[in-house]
Amino acid sequence: MTDPILVEIVEGTLASVEKEVETAIARTARSPMIRDAHDFRAGIHDVRLRKLTGRSYSALVQPVVRDFPIETMRPGDVYFHNDVYLSEGGIGHLPDLCVTVPVFHEGSVVAFVQAFGHHDDIGGSVPGSMPSHARSVFEEGLMVPPIKLWDQGVPNEAALRIMTRNSRMPDSLAGDLDAECSACLMGARRLGELFDRYGRQAVEECFDAIIGGTTETFRRELLAKIPEGTYVWEDYAEHDGVDEPRLHAQRITLTVDHAADTPLTIDFTGTSPQAKGPINHAGDYADGVFLKKWLAPVLRNLADTPERMAELDVNEGVVPLIKMIFPEKGTLLTPVFPAPTNARTFVILRLLGVLAGVLAKATGGRMPADQETIRYTGVYGTDADDQPYLMREVLGGGSGGRWYADGEDTIHVVPDSRNIPVEFAEARWPFRVERLALACDSGGPGMFRGGLGYDKHIRMLRDASYMSIADRSILSCWGVNGGLAGRPFRVEIAGKEMEGLVDDHPVQAGELIRIRTTGGGGWGSPYDRDPRAVAADVRDGKVSIAGALGDYGVVLDGDRIDEQATAELRARLRPPADRFFDRGPGYAKLSGGRAFAEVDEL
Repeated sequence: MTDPILVEIVEGTLASVEKEVETAIARTARSPMIRDAHDFRAGIHDVRLRKLTGRSYSALVQPVVRDFPIETMRPGDVYFHNDVYLSEGGIGHLPDLCVTVPVFHEGSVVAFVQAFGHHDDIGGSVPGSMPSHARSVFEEGLMVPPIKLWDQGVPNEAALRIMTRNSRMPDSLAGDLDAECSACLMGARRLGELFDRYGRQAVEECFDAIIGGTTETFRRELLAKIPEGTYVWEDYAEHDGVDEPRLHAQRITLTVDHAADTPLTIDFTGTSPQAKGPINHAGDYADGVFLKKWLAPVLRNLADTPERMAELDVNEGVVPLIKMIFPEKGTLLTPVFPAPTNARTFVILRLLGVLAGVLAKATGGRMPADQETIRYTGVYGTDADDQPYLMREVLGGGSGGRWYADGEDTIHVVPDSRNIPVEFAEARWPFRVERLALACDSGGPGMFRGGLGYDKHIRMLRDASYMSIADRSILSCWGVNGGLAGRPFRVEIAGKEMEGLVDDHPVQAGELIRIRTTGGGGWGSPYDRDPRAVAADVRDGKVSIAGALGDYGVVLDGDRIDEQATAELRARLRPPADRFFDRGPGYAKLSGGRAFAEVDEL
């Protein structure tokens, strides 16, 4: 039997090494996207390619060992790739660059340390390498299959020169890659010390115990709460950048069989054909192992308490619990090369909500309402010294209301990522941030309100171009169990409303860019929300007086609640029966006038 104390030591060391690698990258990288927005991740994998750490998600080692057998690896080697179609599903779009370093003990590879993140520019047809109207991956930037970037400690200068030559931000890219390679090499040394101290057999037995513990915990504490049966639900991306807006479906059929070795089957049959534009995600590789680990965190919402949920890591232990069935090639999740993928967040992040929705149907609503996905907004041009710049920000939005609490305001769905500080932005780029606040009334009304999005105003000081890769500009984050949808994403420039996908809209000096990000969906009927909570939201500026009256049926006289008028108004406003899902008015616009989808019925 594995020593439980040693298991704790090894588990703590893995988490410490992972954190140390990420801290080193954040302190030494050059680009705002990596250093300030923290849009990168580190991960540790064993020699069997299993992800050991669970604090964050990561890419995969499979493509590296596929092209470079483990026995050919040497200390000091660093491997690199960003090719979506040759990453086994671990890389979603070309700006995500991945470095992998093998860990050695007594001359043999025993583990891997890896980092991947979203970089400012890797070439392609537009600054930022995310052309919203791309029809081919060849428009999106430089594709690099797995290569050896460092050979026994010696950097491959030719490869680095090719990559930086293709980037509009060569210095930032070079600095980021140096930071990531050095940090992973440091992490490999730290992990090697663990093997030196306790021996390979003991450490690998601990790896088995850590992964096995996750499998057992998820099976016993989480999956047991899902009634056996088959459940179907779907949600949609609204725009692919090429065709006119329409419903691009991502469907999950969930089958639960507790007696089976693999109790959950996720079938994506019914997902729409691959899009002409860049919203495709190549997920059907390596038996969907990346998607299994990507989706599994949703299951943590089934934990008994929020505190217990926060304790549960997602490592390779979730993989044996999930079987995935993919449709034939040529869908949003099974695109055929060279289909573009740079906005694949519209699909891969939406799948988190689809799984949450199908679990809500299965569990009587014991799942959060929908939360923001992700959007990139930014400007580019030349500064006062006539030097090119690119400001791109991953602004968050509101998370969904939960069965026990309101949603969180302005969260970022990418773990540990953040907005760019105003002081830093104004010192570096030619604009002024005139407002950064919560977007009033953006959260979906509910017994537990959806979280609020951002309200950000940027005044340009020089002529520039605005860019956006954003979803939920028509559709809303859905409400559940009687809760209502949140407000969608909206951008206005000089009073003109923008679409969600924009490459190069001109902005004149002095013009104002107004950005309002999505609010999360509400949970439960808004007419069951405590009127005192509504009044508090009004005092805090989260809900307007009109919103209190129209969305919640709460009549306020200054700070005082008119209880009798509130009760009478709620009785008139309350529908005969609550709709389990509310998709908001944008769904009717794209569905030909339907208020709800067939799969919304319980």
